[in-house]
Amino acid sequence: MRAIKFETKINNNNIQIPERFQSELNILTQKNVKVIIFVDDTDFEGDKAFRKIATGQFLKGYFDSDSIYDNM
Repeated sequence: MRAIKFETKINNNNIQIPERFQSELNILTQKNVKVIIFVDDTDFEGDKAFRKIATGQFLKGYFDSDSIYDNM
């Protein structure tokens, strides 16, 4: 399996393939492909909520005796 890597935008739930790859991919009719999508998550509200929950869960396991590590 060969990997093709590019950055693009999703428009109306369609992934736009850059022109430089379109001719190469047009010959792949009825071929299986794997798609991995990495999304810039710096502005996702869900990510902020996850961090808040994760921090709360982490701090549940924090004891006063752990404070000896705070000033190292």
